[in-house]
Amino acid sequence: MAHPKRKISTQRRNKRRTHHKAEVKQLATCSTCGAAHQMHRVCPECGHYRGQEVIQKAEAL
Repeated sequence: MAHPKRKISTQRRNKRRTHHKAEVKQLATCSTCGAAHQMHRVCPECGHYRGQEVIQKAEAL
């Protein structure tokens, strides 16, 4: 198996790893209730997606 002839410097290694980072999820506002939810997902507050009820949520008493 081949081995590297020279040690890769920390600067070169870190330049390669600059894109390895966590990204913030994009949020959208629900058109029905106005709550923030993740894009292309059902709203966890009211259960609507693109104006249609997908999941029936129990009403709070």
